[in-house]
Amino acid sequence: MKLASLKSGGRDGTLVVVDRNLAQAVAVPDIAATMQAAIERWEQVAPALNAVYHKLNAGQQPGAIAFNVDALASPFPRSYQFLDGSVYLHHMEKARKARGAAMPANYKTEPLIYQGLSDGFIGPTEPMPMPSDSDDADYEAEVAIVVDDVPMGTTAAQAGAHIKLLMLLNDYTLRAITKTELPKGFGFMQAKPTSSFSPVAVTPDELGPHWDGTKLSLPIVSKINGRLMGQPNAGVDMFFSYPQLIAHAARTRKLGAGTIIGAGSVSNQDEAAGFGCIAEARIHEEMGAGRASTPFLRFGDRVTIEMRDPAGNTLFGAIDQVIRAEGS
Repeated sequence: MKLASLKSGGRDGTLVVVDRNLAQAVAVPDIAATMQAAIERWEQVAPALNAVYHKLNAGQQPGAIAFNVDALASPFPRSYQFLDGSVYLHHMEKARKARGAAMPANYKTEPLIYQGLSDGFIGPTEPMPMPSDSDDADYEAEVAIVVDDVPMGTTAAQAGAHIKLLMLLNDYTLRAITKTELPKGFGFMQAKPTSSFSPVAVTPDELGPHWDGTKLSLPIVSKINGRLMGQPNAGVDMFFSYPQLIAHAARTRKLGAGTIIGAGSVSNQDEAAGFGCIAEARIHEEMGAGRASTPFLRFGDRVTIEMRDPAGNTLFGAIDQVIRAEGS
């Protein structure tokens, strides 16, 4: 099934069930008022949500309204925890080369993962506020999962059962700030502003054979101002799987229901697939022409990220955002 959150209803929005074609939606306050309330009682509420979903698809659900992406908040307007990994090693190598950093010694035995801002995500079509036009803002096209309660010590073999939803993710990065912030050795802070997610969150069964329980094997398409940046396949060259990321994060702590985990900017070794962020494109240009020609994001630029099935149907809807100055 497909779920979303309306902006109305307070900081956690209002949960709606959305039909498969992203044409109709309906609020379900008698089942769960918010997405967070649903994920915390997933085993109890999922059957009822699924029944509404089937009625929506059959055109038989009372109270259905037209799906309006501009009325949506992030599927999770805020989360108790947002973790993001970097499991596409081709991307990691290029991103680190761009800022003159070496690869960590254990990058092939333990996934890199950080804890990011989670107290407020922006909606999928809301403008993305930035503090400056000179911080070298970059997008990162990713696939994220959402888990229910994960006990401490959960193994990778056990972790797959905790994956309840998937979303697209734009994990913005301010590249100019990473060059001075990360060498301090204490991780991201200023270089990672808020993130955005796709209009809808999708249950794994909606993805058919493209989801194998560990990864999603479909291209993720990103554009800047309508120009195609890339369409790398999210299931290709993924060095660590989502269950492995969950197990790594849960080694010393439990993960609360609604924890969101990204896998990093999707990147394929085959550069004919293009890029999932600007930094990779610039490194590619520097290696070929001796200089980078693709600029980082500036005020007024529009970033879109989407994933379609082989028949051309949008699965999550599109993240479609304009970069603007904070306060403008």
